[in-house]
Amino acid sequence: MSQDKQYPDKSINIVLPGGAGLVGQNLVARLRDRGYHNIVVLDKHRANLAVLQRVQPDLRCLYADLAQPGDWQQHISNADVVVMLQAQIGGIDYQDFQHNNVDATRLILDTIRTCPTRPYLVHISSSVVESVADDFYTRSKREQEAMVLASGIECPILRPTLMFGWFDRKHLGWLSRFMKKVPVFPIPGHGRYMRQPLYVGDFCDIIISCIESRRGHGIYNISGHEKIDYIDMIRMIKQAVGARALILRIPYCLFHALLWLWALFDKNPPFTTQQLEALTAEDEFEVIDWPGLFGVPYTPFKTAIHKTFNDSRYSDVALEF
Repeated sequence: MSQDKQYPDKSINIVLPGGAGLVGQNLVARLRDRGYHNIVVLDKHRANLAVLQRVQPDLRCLYADLAQPGDWQQHISNADVVVMLQAQIGGIDYQDFQHNNVDATRLILDTIRTCPTRPYLVHISSSVVESVADDFYTRSKREQEAMVLASGIECPILRPTLMFGWFDRKHLGWLSRFMKKVPVFPIPGHGRYMRQPLYVGDFCDIIISCIESRRGHGIYNISGHEKIDYIDMIRMIKQAVGARALILRIPYCLFHALLWLWALFDKNPPFTTQQLEALTAEDEFEVIDWPGLFGVPYTPFKTAIHKTFNDSRYSDVALEF
């Protein structure tokens, strides 16, 4: 490489299918902070694309349904790096999961296979592929990962656990906003459901490490290194955001019934009965030495929670469902 070129090469073309979601927004912020500037985000969530464009005004953001052929495929063909981020996480209609997690992945992989110069691929899977749960998200992510493995395209496959951080519209981000609005915050049952939350900032640094090292094929379980009970997570969030809500345990069956009732009036509820069942499934995921493998230090949960909710740049920016 010539001496006037940076190493790693910060001028490479990076394409992020599904890049307007939680991981994508954080990944763009960190890529830009490191000097990468040729980034294209492809997504069909117009409101969150608008948020990304507002936060990163000179970024190329394109509306695209990745399950349908279109002009967006040319960006894949011109890419040096593709990070597959598209994912349907919540919802009550399986067709949404099939469309966004399975059909879109199939078309992206087909497009990559036809590229004259095949781009480097990083696939974002999920820890749920090894979960005991059997919900729409889990089924579709298992099918998605199997499709990537069968594609013949060698790439690192990253399986993160529950993530939180800047721009979090679901999970801990939604819980923090809900907590600040209500006098009572309900906890299902005893609340002692072990979680392994992963700071999305650490996860994005792992993705960047893959891009810069061109890490080869492999499956990596990227779990949070701390095991924290759900109710204790809620207490730490309450302290970080200064909420005054009373944390109250209610019977699991009542909590389940209230979520079921909520879904009758909201086609895209922030928390579903399937997600409640996944919360209480007692999964425990493998913890590997990803700080050593990828050269990314682990951010302690308490520190990460403070960064998430008290950062001057992005803490007040929230995505839509």
